[in-house]
Amino acid sequence: MTKLEKILDSGVVAVIRGAKPEKIMAVAKALYEGGVTTLEITVETPKVLSLIEQVASEYGDKLVIGAGTVLDPETARAAIMAGAQFIFSPTVNPQTIQTAKRYGVVSIPGALTPTEILTAYEHGADVIKVFPANVFGPGYLKDVHGPLPHIPLMPTGGVDLSNAASYIKAGAVAVGVGSSLVSFKGAVDEAYLNSLTQTARQFVEIVKAARS
Repeated sequence: MTKLEKILDSGVVAVIRGAKPEKIMAVAKALYEGGVTTLEITVETPKVLSLIEQVASEYGDKLVIGAGTVLDPETARAAIMAGAQFIFSPTVNPQTIQTAKRYGVVSIPGALTPTEILTAYEHGADVIKVFPANVFGPGYLKDVHGPLPHIPLMPTGGVDLSNAASYIKAGAVAVGVGSSLVSFKGAVDEAYLNSLTQTARQFVEIVKAARS
């Protein structure tokens, strides 16, 4: 199974923002136990390269680890050298897409309009992150998917347990899930980690049911 196939398999990408270095492994383990096997660590997180390297080294055969909020090719390359297996971006930057493809990793840039989505795909993106998805919701994704059925779309931004199924039914190949899944606002203790595993499992089951 390729990295892209692995990303799409569970249908859920966990967006990890503001991770604590001492907690990242516990969070990764909790997500894995809940069936979420694709983790995006955003690059504005302190010591992000060491976090990516740490998780990729420990869970490289079980999880697909990527870098998020990547705005330029220089950051993309640094993340790839640290072990990132995919590059998530909030915008369309052709050079960033090219860098990801040059090093054989999955490229998932962010776009919103049909023109942006097609432009990103024409530059070699594997999947397009429809962002911010919550601005227009599942109905918009369905409308875009209609004339562009060949382009894999992954809504990100505002995706939660209440609307994940709607996005999948609207044509999404997967969903990117942030604070409704992983949050560092409270204590990352045993109770939180158990809850994280349960929530991850719920997301995976919802996506699976919606696909069928």
